[in-house]
Amino acid sequence: MTDRVLILGGRGRIGSSVAQDIVTHTQAKITLTGRTPESGITDPRFSFLVLDLADIDQLREAIASCDLVIHCAGPFHYRDANVLKICIEQGVNYIDVSDHRSFTSKALNYYDAAVTAGVTAIVNTGIFPGISNSMVRQGVEKFDVPEKIHLSYLVSGSGGAGITVMRTTFLGLQRPFDAWIDGKWQLVKPYSQRETINFPPPYYHTGVYWFDMPETFTLPLTFPEVKTVITKFGSVPDFYNHLTWIAAHVFPKWLMKQRNTIEFLAHVSHFMTDITNRFSGIGVAVRSEITGQKDGQTAVYCSSLVHENTAIAAGYGTGSIAQLLLEGKLNKPGVWTVEQALTTDLFKQTMESRGVQIHHNWL
Repeated sequence: MTDRVLILGGRGRIGSSVAQDIVTHTQAKITLTGRTPESGITDPRFSFLVLDLADIDQLREAIASCDLVIHCAGPFHYRDANVLKICIEQGVNYIDVSDHRSFTSKALNYYDAAVTAGVTAIVNTGIFPGISNSMVRQGVEKFDVPEKIHLSYLVSGSGGAGITVMRTTFLGLQRPFDAWIDGKWQLVKPYSQRETINFPPPYYHTGVYWFDMPETFTLPLTFPEVKTVITKFGSVPDFYNHLTWIAAHVFPKWLMKQRNTIEFLAHVSHFMTDITNRFSGIGVAVRSEITGQKDGQTAVYCSSLVHENTAIAAGYGTGSIAQLLLEGKLNKPGVWTVEQALTTDLFKQTMESRGVQIHHNWL
């Protein structure tokens, strides 16, 4: 029988990249959803369903008719975990591209229910979070005692993603967040403490700032021996970093908590990146640096990845996990983050099959 995959938000940039990866690497038939009709689908392996996530009866019916649900309908700051809940009720495996700790926390609360139902649910897939988590796991496994994780992310222009990603960026500036530093939770201001990171070409030395990501709290839970987890994000061209810093530190806090403000900033930013994409590109870079004890000495292990299209790279991250679930190579009932669910061997296999090169070196 042909596997059936339902991609919620499948018409967006990330959702469509996930869909393309799945049809490239599996024989599954895919149903894409959106809130308005779609007439441009010509590939017979794709179908389209008009679906509003608020219509619970229709959502339940759509989930019941498939083998795997992939939730790409962000921003996840505003989402509850109802899609996951229905998947568990229907016995259907689940993946999402969520990127905010509030949603991740809600999803992880369904762990016991997923185990009982025999449902494998994996959250935070994509490029960051997602591939970045697996890069960290691969590095942590090199050490006798890992002590510090430093993750840096960089996106050129829009990253080839839609306006939802812009919304996510500004939503992440609304309030301070807890970070695991020196063995205790400490409050950190978003887009603070600029640090220059040496990324691989073509980015080289570029500034990054504290940014609230799910990894900020899931990595300390997954690797409890680690005493510090740093997650920092930056943009190219660099003037976007300065504009984002102003939004985080100069704009009144009450203003940044207004949905209309977020919408305005997201649309203006998307318009600007449409122009700058022409010379900045739409690529992504991820750098994972692990410090710890190996053979009785302090050592540092660095992994780095660069891809020319952020949205396509996100599709690789989510699509590869979908492939493993559909092929039965990943069967782990419960609700998991990527670094908890995916072994390094499986991660390396799926990245190699997609031509993704991750460079490693001891510093």
